[in-house]
Amino acid sequence: MKSGCESQKVKKQRSIPLPVLKNSALQKDAVRASQTSRWRAAALIALTLMMIAHVIQWQITGRTISPIEPSEAMHTLQNGAVNAGFIFFTLAILATLIFGRFMCGWGCHILALQDFCAWLLKKFGLTPKPFRSRLLVFVPLIVALYMFVYPSVFRFFAKPKNEPLIPQFTNHLVTSEFWATFPPVLVAIPFLFICGFMTVYFLGQKGFCTYACPYGGFFSVADKFAPGKIRVTDACNGCGHCTAVCTSNVLVHAEVKQYGMVVDQGCMKCMDCVSVCPNDALYFGFGKPAITVPKTIKKNYSLTWTEEVIGAVVFPASFLAVWDVYQLVPMLMALGIATITTFLALRTLRLFQAKDLFFYRFNLKSSGAIRKAGWGFLSFALLWIGLNAHSGWVRYHESAGARAFQNIQIPDELALAQTNPEQWLSPSDRRNIVEGKKHLRAAADFGLFVNKEALSKLAWMEYLSGNTEPAVELLGAAATHQQGQARALSFYYRGAILNRLGRYVEALTNLNQALAERGDLILAREERGESLWQLGRRQEAVAAWIEVLKQNPRLPLTHSFLAGAAAAQGQADTSAAYQKVADQFTPADPSFHWMVGLRLQNVGMNTLAEKHFGRAVQLSPEFKSREK
Repeated sequence: MKSGCESQKVKKQRSIPLPVLKNSALQKDAVRASQTSRWRAAALIALTLMMIAHVIQWQITGRTISPIEPSEAMHTLQNGAVNAGFIFFTLAILATLIFGRFMCGWGCHILALQDFCAWLLKKFGLTPKPFRSRLLVFVPLIVALYMFVYPSVFRFFAKPKNEPLIPQFTNHLVTSEFWATFPPVLVAIPFLFICGFMTVYFLGQKGFCTYACPYGGFFSVADKFAPGKIRVTDACNGCGHCTAVCTSNVLVHAEVKQYGMVVDQGCMKCMDCVSVCPNDALYFGFGKPAITVPKTIKKNYSLTWTEEVIGAVVFPASFLAVWDVYQLVPMLMALGIATITTFLALRTLRLFQAKDLFFYRFNLKSSGAIRKAGWGFLSFALLWIGLNAHSGWVRYHESAGARAFQNIQIPDELALAQTNPEQWLSPSDRRNIVEGKKHLRAAADFGLFVNKEALSKLAWMEYLSGNTEPAVELLGAAATHQQGQARALSFYYRGAILNRLGRYVEALTNLNQALAERGDLILAREERGESLWQLGRRQEAVAAWIEVLKQNPRLPLTHSFLAGAAAAQGQADTSAAYQKVADQFTPADPSFHWMVGLRLQNVGMNTLAEKHFGRAVQLSPEFKSREK
């Protein structure tokens, strides 16, 4: 039939299903499910349940084994406090030197969280894609050296000659303050979200392990020396199934072909590659370590060298901006935030430079035009980076205010001896108070959260400036957000200032609250005695001061209070005995004598007060001009 003469009607096409042979090549190429992953998931779930049980046991009994957390090893190195975390971390490093990074793959709760988040994302059709950087992989090791090596190096150069490099070891395997080194629950939740879900979404399934975990910094080094490796037999045909299932972003098929084993220190020995190998060619075995093998495989990276340099600048800037901001963000959370900030900054830069850009299945930019998904990504990135920058601004003011606070030299005891301590302030103190108030006010007024420790510092500066009422209010506000010793100290200082103001009932209430938080806070008990004395409850005041001496018999002010109390009751011999002990422990310091005189004068023990005023003048005649 000639062309053009055939019918133009389109014939209906038929679809005929063809049978697939059971032993077809298509089925052979399918990656089989890993059997090991179920066992590893069970191990990680069991680990999580044991951690929860550990916390519950502490809540019920009040005492438990100290946290089995590697960061606790810092307290051992710095203070000599041997705890469960130090023992665990030591054993984990030793095990890694033999078996490789099994502990990361089978015994880490953060990795369990990352795996769970990756599983959830896959349920929504989003497979986390690895982010590969040449420079940022060194972050974990740098942070590990800062946490665990720098303190000992600093101590080596700064310690007195007669002190050991590591303090004498003490037993801290059991504790009643289990949560003392952990962030509050309201911080722990976003911490887990950021270091789990967000790092996985943006950086890949092991994003936090690769770019933020300081413990992994040591484990990765130890893994290089480990004889235990994933190794290969001659049965390998290079199918690539091992690489396809590896969640540690390792090119397993290429490494075993080139080196006969997996040498990438990112391998966490999940064993999925061994489980899915169709020829059972992979196995875990012992042999020469990875450090003996020259690396020849070139890796593909997600960043250009220009982007690497930019990332190397953005990462530390972001980390320092958020670390400890508002006294809330712990180091690991700050590292997680910094990795995400770096990724968003670099991807935003690429969004403006590239002609086409995808993120997962989302088309961010096509033919030079930013799409809706791109504008959404850009909006989120700018919001995140903006919040990061704001945190950096707040952190700057918090740090500057804290430095000014630390540089104030007036002793607390002397400042609290009278309502207005202005006469005791040096020119340097006055400058630091002005600077500190400026910075801490800025952080408090424009911050998004309350920095409870900054409030306490600001309160003290207000008091030194003569602004007692704002100081009382700020200490009250700080105490509502604090716990433990910090809360006790805020109540103590508030009670002491109220005593100076003559508001003894309020002072007594605050001092009782301080002692309820920390019964061993001796100064609060001493101040409480003063409140009771001023309220006419003198027997209770004497009992409070005697209780103070039971805790510390070397306090001259307490002995002086009891000497004055005995004199007021006509007990001359008892008063003389207390005065003798007080004189024994009172330093030959005119400021200290003046402070004791002011405190005794406050409670009406004027004879003893004049004695100390006179002694201060003998030691330094310039004290004649001081106000009493």
